[in-house]
Amino acid sequence: MTTSAQATSRVLPPLRIGPLEVDTPVVLAPMAGITNAAFRRLCREHGGGLYVAEMVTSRALVERTPESLRIIHHDPDETPRSVQVYGVDPATIGAAVRMLVEEDRADHIDMNFGCPVPKVTRKGGGAVLPWKRDLFRNIVRAAVREASRRDIPVTVKMRKGIDDDHLTYLDAGRMAEREGAAAVALHARTAAEYYSGTADWTAIARLKEAVTTIPVLGNGDIWAAEDALTMVEQTGCDGVVVGRGCQGRPWLFADLQAAFEGRADRVQPGLRVVADTIYRHGELMVRFFGDDEQKAMREIRKHMAWYLKGYPVGGDLRRSLGLVETLAQLRELLDSLPLDEPYPGAAAEGARGRQGTPKRPACPDGWLDTQEITPDLEERLREAELSVSGG
Repeated sequence: MTTSAQATSRVLPPLRIGPLEVDTPVVLAPMAGITNAAFRRLCREHGGGLYVAEMVTSRALVERTPESLRIIHHDPDETPRSVQVYGVDPATIGAAVRMLVEEDRADHIDMNFGCPVPKVTRKGGGAVLPWKRDLFRNIVRAAVREASRRDIPVTVKMRKGIDDDHLTYLDAGRMAEREGAAAVALHARTAAEYYSGTADWTAIARLKEAVTTIPVLGNGDIWAAEDALTMVEQTGCDGVVVGRGCQGRPWLFADLQAAFEGRADRVQPGLRVVADTIYRHGELMVRFFGDDEQKAMREIRKHMAWYLKGYPVGGDLRRSLGLVETLAQLRELLDSLPLDEPYPGAAAEGARGRQGTPKRPACPDGWLDTQEITPDLEERLREAELSVSGG
């Protein structure tokens, strides 16, 4: 079900990222284990935007691991093809970007400086890396240099900093701008906040004031289209990045497209539409995993609670859906839902996905002592490049 109203006026112009023009200024945030080609297609079927693949490590790309190549897979009709790369060594980052460019595997490359997960930050990566200013600059420089060979735009996604005593986003934003990044995106939390509390949208406004020649995108606590409109109004950002808000709600991208086009249309699906969407997601997952039905069903289980949030579905049926093993079983279980139930309103909306509590970020020994990179630390970082992707 969709509510509708007459269009008024467009809220924002199309988003320009280097040579790319994204008509709806919305970016799907890369989420490990979530934003594979199947989920991206499902979201694209609902609305416009830029859809970024799961984060992949530069080391894994250079080593051409099967998992890294699966992560950067895009359907033939998916355009622009967007890949997010993580790493802590400029040379390895450069080699990974060179591979993506020379083998024509991406139209847009995003650099991850926002991940707060300990297995990333304890190696000096993700949200703690911009503290080391020279290292951050050299990584962005290496990526931009290699990507510019074929005019592929490089963007930077980051957090406010490590914690409130070690904020980095303004310096990092200005540095990324100087080094040729095509846009910067800010998740308005520190690494210490993880996904807890409320995003600090005032930081997005400050970044927009500091970075003046490239787009600034806002990320954090966009659970509905109205949140995106409010963020733009309060911060002046040029577009929004959506992560957890679309988990179990791929139709959020229809809402966002309508909102930015000045329309009040909002998708309010009854349970029958939700069930059909889950099954469509399952079919796409099976295709993505090369007809490995059991693997596809294991992967879709995590989505069930998000899809069914707020709907009157009993605990036994929820548990069965959380253990589904085949498409046929999925169809049977979905058909047993109370499919005539309407959209439950506020109960189906709001926060979803991981939140957690504030925690002290894991950093390499001595990381916070100085913002400079010593030769010893430089060598340790080269050795710390993860050989598996994810995070």
